[in-house]
This record gives sequence, C-alpha cells and structure tokens, in this order.
Amino acid sequence: MELFGLSEPIVRLIAFAAIFVSMALFELFSPRLERDEMIGALKAQRWFTNLSILVISSLALRVIFPLAAVGTALWAEERGYGLFHVLDIPVWVAGIIAFAVLDFAVWLEHVVSHKWPILWRIHRMHHCDPGFDLTTALRFHPLEIVLSMVWKALIIVALGAPAAAVLIFEIVLNGTAMFNHSNARIPLWIDRWLRLVLVTPDMHRVHHSTDRRETDTNYGFNFPFWDRIFDTYWAQPRRGHQDMDIGLENYRDGSPVKLGWSLLLPFRK
Repeated sequence: MELFGLSEPIVRLIAFAAIFVSMALFELFSPRLERDEMIGALKAQRWFTNLSILVISSLALRVIFPLAAVGTALWAEERGYGLFHVLDIPVWVAGIIAFAVLDFAVWLEHVVSHKWPILWRIHRMHHCDPGFDLTTALRFHPLEIVLSMVWKALIIVALGAPAAAVLIFEIVLNGTAMFNHSNARIPLWIDRWLRLVLVTPDMHRVHHSTDRRETDTNYGFNFPFWDRIFDTYWAQPRRGHQDMDIGLENYRDGSPVKLGWSLLLPFRK
C-alpha cells in the first residue's frame, strides 16, 4: 500500500520519527515531573533498554507476522472477506466504524492482559519500568507485540476493515501511546477537558502506579470512553503525581532497566 507515493512502512516510520522527536522535545523543555528515574545516567540506561526492546519487537513482528495490520487488511480486501464487504458499507463509514472497533479491541486486550495470569507474565515487562516517559510506550515484549498483532488481524479480517483506516489507526495508536506515556507538562485546565476525548499523560500515569488498585484502571490508549463506560476510570493517583511510585513493587531493585533481564522476565517465576 502507498500513500503520497510512499510505501506503508516508510509512512509509518516517518510518522513515528516525527512524533517521537516532537514528544522528546516537549518532555525536555516542559517536563511534568522531575524525578530521579527520569534524569541522568539512569534515564540513559532506561532509554537504551526501551529503544532496544522496540527494535527487537519490530524485527520479531516482521519475521513472524510479515503482513502486519495493513497487509492483513489488503489481503482480506482482495478476497472480499469481512462484514463490511458482505453488507457493502461505504468505505468512509466502514473506516470510522473500524477505527472505533479496533480501539475497543485494543482496550479489551489490555484489560485481559492484566486479568489472565499467563498474559500478565508477558505484559508486566511494560509495567516494571521504574520511569514514565515516551519510551515507556515502546517497552512491550516481542511476544506481546506478536500476540497483539494476531488479535488485531482477527478483528480486521472479521470486519473487512479498509486498509487506509487500519493504517491511520496504527499511526494514531502509536502516536497517542507516546503522548499519554510522556512526561510532558499539560496545563491542568487543558487536561481536564482533553481527557474527555483523549487519554492524557496524567490519566495514564495512574495506570502505572505501584498501587494495584490504580494499576487496574485507565486501560485506554486512544479514547477514554471505554474506561468511563466500563467503570475502570480513575481520575488521579491517591498520593498525587509527584509522590506516587511508578512500576511494580516486586521489581524496585534497578533490574528492569537491564535489557536481558527485561526480555527474560516473562519466563521468570
């Protein structure tokens, strides 16, 4: 698939680079919190590990599931698979519905990753990051990335989602994940209104609290609607953003910033 004369992987790479650089500069010049794990040598080690995990996960996905989301949509489209093709729904309507359904599917996947022990073993690598910035959004185990893509592919084929809508969703999902994991300062009055339609950093930071009651809230990446509808929304951390602890209680010894340790975490008792 091409967009503006560029192949889908190039479009996604350009979008990722633009969003990453923008959010990195936003964090640098307007940080929300000044914490030890966000500065100095520890931050450098965290960034190296989290970015390395991104590269490894991306390579694993290309090897195991080379079609990825957009390729799956094109494959289903060529064969006329999916509900939208059967009902002959206009492409623009199908695109809007597909975007919303995929966002709900990602939210549901996230909830299940916390509730099913075998999936939590994999997902906890994301949560044991002792810091919280845009690189935390990239810290997902290769196994989780592959499983997530399989889940999205099933939804895409079942719907017959338009490839353009899937590409837009993937770019938006990646961008909003970096945004709502960022350590960027957003004026509180803007945050109060923005979180009505978009998951904000202050909203998602609650989800990364060491307090399990808070970890089991605010699962959204794009839209905040699902958490409000299913009563998993929590406005602010009990101890406040400055005093809350980030990560997992069982992994507070500095090990999570090590690449090898992080990749092997799902296989540890």
